[in-house]
Amino acid sequence: MDTANKIFVGYDSREDIAWQVCRGSIERHASQEIPVYPLKQTTLRELGLYTRPADKGASTEFSLTRFLTPYLANTSGWSIFVDCDFLFTRDVNEVFQNLDPSKAVYVVQHEYTPAMAIKMDGKSQSVYPRKNWSSFIIFNGANEYVKTLTPDVVNASGPAHLHRFSWLPSDDLIGSLPLEWNFLVGEYDKPAATPAAIHYTNGGPWFENCVDVDYGDLWIAERDSLPARAAAE
Repeated sequence: MDTANKIFVGYDSREDIAWQVCRGSIERHASQEIPVYPLKQTTLRELGLYTRPADKGASTEFSLTRFLTPYLANTSGWSIFVDCDFLFTRDVNEVFQNLDPSKAVYVVQHEYTPAMAIKMDGKSQSVYPRKNWSSFIIFNGANEYVKTLTPDVVNASGPAHLHRFSWLPSDDLIGSLPLEWNFLVGEYDKPAATPAAIHYTNGGPWFENCVDVDYGDLWIAERDSLPARAAAE
């Protein structure tokens, strides 16, 4: 097992461009190289790591596969899971600074009621405790409870048990990140300073009816820079 920090981005085949832009924004701002991998359910099934029945009610293909992140990372360092509908505007390596190794995970601990019953991409807005806590998770690969997130456990556990972090024996093991690392567009007032990690949780500019959301122009600019950057590499 190595000690490198790693990032896994949730991949949904219906939103490939969102993954590309999320990865591109991470890599463009990174002060030091950090591996970024797509978390593809089809690949995990082919490898026999994800065997749950298809969940037609899940809003994304990575709804539960995200909890395989520390197993896949296989590191005693830190690993990040992040939804694909994120845009990073600062160096993601900043978020690893001053983390407490006694914590099992770090998340932005949102306490809010969703502003919309239906997301702008047409998906139903579900309401549940600790909503969106699991959309950006930093896992401590050295923690004994994080190590219990094996494929057998992830495949057998209920969604609420996983998303509410009920697999941890104490809430004291959940560290708190500043809101700027998981800023929910449309759920919070736009701040004076641009957040470090913008989360288009209700639908992003890759949907025609979401082009005018807050920070949509930043996402479009990042998307438009992808071909030029790829050609330069």
